[in-house]
Amino acid sequence: MKKSDKLKIIYEDKYILIVNKPSKMLTISNEKEKENTLFHKVYLYIKRKNKNNKIFIVHRLDFDTSGLVIFAKSENVKKILQTNWNKVIRKYMAIVIGKVEDKEKTLKSYLKETRTNLVYITKDKDGKLAITTFKRILTNDKYSLLDILIKTGRKNQIRVQLNEYGYPILGDKKYNSYKIPAKRLYLHAYYLEFKHPITNELLKLELDVPESFLEIIKK
Repeated sequence: MKKSDKLKIIYEDKYILIVNKPSKMLTISNEKEKENTLFHKVYLYIKRKNKNNKIFIVHRLDFDTSGLVIFAKSENVKKILQTNWNKVIRKYMAIVIGKVEDKEKTLKSYLKETRTNLVYITKDKDGKLAITTFKRILTNDKYSLLDILIKTGRKNQIRVQLNEYGYPILGDKKYNSYKIPAKRLYLHAYYLEFKHPITNELLKLELDVPESFLEIIKK
């Protein structure tokens, strides 16, 4: 395994594995990419330990989003985690374009998805309810660093709701037309809190704010 391919393992026991996914990597394969995915790298890692080992994905992050991803080592553990997924506390850090005036705010809207996989906000109540809460941590004349808590797990909800709010995430080419150059999407899933599916122990996993985020906000 190349140095660049090494997994950043945050937590592991005989039931679950939690890794820090880099930006610009698929969580699972698609029609175009089969091997350069987080799942494939985890699969190779687990098989090197024991060829009989199995691994199951519990949830996903977008290609451009970095941060914590949970894998289960059995289908039963996967089912337990997914059944209780609404009880998992999930927090993100984001750099948004603009100086956010609100110190705290809750964004609540209904989302729908187009046939081309774009998510948009609708006034129709038949859309899926999305709730996102944030706290402003730091700000300068150009950008703001937000600490985000999602209370629902809708596809692209943070990106869509912040863009609608008027403060798109830096580097989000999918949901805004800003021409500001950025090396990545500045969205990072830094915190997970949940009860262990087998031992019932309360697990709290937290990553540091990436240095690239701090470099931008402190300019």
